[in-house]
Amino acid sequence: MTPLRTSLEAFRYQMAVVALFLDLPETPLRTGPSDQQQARQWFDRGVPLALVETALLLGSLRRVTRPAQAPRLAAIRSLAYFQPVVEELLETPMPAGFRAYLRCKMRTYLRSQPGLPPDAPPLPDSPS
Repeated sequence: MTPLRTSLEAFRYQMAVVALFLDLPETPLRTGPSDQQQARQWFDRGVPLALVETALLLGSLRRVTRPAQAPRLAAIRSLAYFQPVVEELLETPMPAGFRAYLRCKMRTYLRSQPGLPPDAPPLPDSPS
């Protein structure tokens, strides 16, 4: 593999991770250099993009589906928030189909939120 090809693959991976991150509820409107670095670290470690997506969905859903009476959590400021979930999934892989299940749960959650019209088109599937 040529260095240019590796750089292009790393860039595509980083951009896919950033897009997934920014599409989540309760995340910042933009990313910073630390987010790019976190995505690059996952790429360099060989963490599959599908696993990162699963971790982002799982971490976000755990957060937004907490009981209403639970203490309010601090804002998500960066991709580093999801690093423990990535590690969890590397240690304990989820069954096939789990990511699709999480996507469905996230769509359901987002549709239940004020401001999103009930007839809005379904969210696109994320990259594999």
